[in-house]
Amino acid sequence: MSEDQIVNEVVKKYLQRSAVGIQKYGTTLDRNDLSIEDWLTHLQEELMDATLYLERLRKEIRKITEKEDEILLDSETLRNYHIR
Repeated sequence: MSEDQIVNEVVKKYLQRSAVGIQKYGTTLDRNDLSIEDWLTHLQEELMDATLYLERLRKEIRKITEKEDEILLDSETLRNYHIR
């Protein structure tokens, strides 16, 4: 393995993902029953899914940021109230 723990974690995830795929589909990526077009379609679909996950996470980050902004405003309001 690598001295880099991040690399090790990613490799571990690849191996786990491979095992799940073999269990689910009964084959590896060495299969020969798909055309180049089929592989490209699979890739495109996976990337489309990734953009959906990305958008979902961005929405969550916006919600968290909005709540943080509200907390900061509330905190400032309280500080100003106590100053008077």
